[in-house]
Amino acid sequence: MGSGQMVAVFGAYGHTGRFVVAQLRARGFVPVLSGRDADKLKAMAYESGLEARPATVDDPASLDHALTGAAAVINAAGPFATTAAPVIEAALRAGIPYVDVAAEIEANADTFAHFKERARAAGAVIVPAMAFYGGLGDLLTTAAMGDWTTADEAHIAYGLSSWHPTAGTRAAGVVSRQRRDGRRVRFANGRLEYRHDDPPTLEWPFPDPMGPRAVIGEFTMADVVTVPSHLSIPEVRTYMTVEAARDLSAPDTPTPAPADELGRSAQTFLVDVVVRSGGNERRAVAAGQDIYAVTAPLAVEAVDRILTGRTKTVGVTSAGELFDALDFLHALSPHISVELHP
Repeated sequence: MGSGQMVAVFGAYGHTGRFVVAQLRARGFVPVLSGRDADKLKAMAYESGLEARPATVDDPASLDHALTGAAAVINAAGPFATTAAPVIEAALRAGIPYVDVAAEIEANADTFAHFKERARAAGAVIVPAMAFYGGLGDLLTTAAMGDWTTADEAHIAYGLSSWHPTAGTRAAGVVSRQRRDGRRVRFANGRLEYRHDDPPTLEWPFPDPMGPRAVIGEFTMADVVTVPSHLSIPEVRTYMTVEAARDLSAPDTPTPAPADELGRSAQTFLVDVVVRSGGNERRAVAAGQDIYAVTAPLAVEAVDRILTGRTKTVGVTSAGELFDALDFLHALSPHISVELHP
C-alpha cells in the first residue's frame, strides 16, 4: 500500500485523471492535484480535500513546485506530444519516477528516443503508455510469450463494445493526425511504416462470449511502441472492432457517461493477444469494463511496484520489460480477468 506517500497527478481533473486520483487514494497514497487549469483544480481540491498545485508545461518552476515532496508523478494530461517531455524533465530534476497514460504513438516513440540514455545514466524510471493502450497489451504479449525469446508476429485485437472518446482522446487524435500528415501507421519489418492506403477490414475470432467480429486491421495503437521496445517481434499488429472505430471517428459520439457507483461507463472490452513463432501459437485474453477506468489501476500498480523495488531495470521502459508481467496481471484481478493459453 502507499503508506501515505505523495504522488503528483498532472491532469488530475481530467476524465482519466479522476480515476487515477481515486485509485491512488484507495491504495493508500496521497494524490497531489496538478494541471493547467487552476479553477478546475481549485474545485476538485475543495471536493476532495486534497492539495492543488497548478502548473503549466511552459513554466518549469511551476512543475518543480507541483512535484515537491512527491514520491512519483503520473501524467494523465494529453496531448502527450505537448506534456510528456516537460513533465519528464521535471521528474528527472526531482529524482522521482515518471509514469504516463499516453496512447499517442509518436509521443511514446519520442519518449523512448529522447530520454533513453539520460534516464539510464541517472538510474531513473520512466514508463510511457502505462495504460489500457500500450501497457496492458504489452503485459499480455509478454505473458503470452512465456519462455520464448523471439516470435515472428504479435497480434493484439481490441474488442470494444463501444468507444465514447473523452475530450482528451479527441485532442490527442488531432495532434497525431497532424504529425502523420494524413497517413496511417503500422509496425512491420521491425519498424514503424507510414502508408497512404486504407487499412484492411477482416474478421477476428474473439473467444466467447464475444465471438467472431469484424475489425479494422492495422488500427494501430501504442502497443507498436511498447512491445517492440523489449521483445524481438518484427511484426506487431493491432485491430479494433468496427463499431468502436466508427464511434471514435463520428464527431457526435458523446463522451463517456457513468453507469455504476465507481463512475465507470457501461463499455466492456476484450483484448485478445496472439503471438506466433514458426508453427506455434500462444494466446492471452483480458476482459473488463471501461478502458479509461481500467487505466487507473494499471498506472497506480506500476507506481506502487516502482516505489517498492519490484522492478527489473531502469531507464525508459515499458510495462512488460520493467515488471513480472504475469504477476502484474494477477494483481489486476479486481479490475480485469485474464486467461493464458500456452
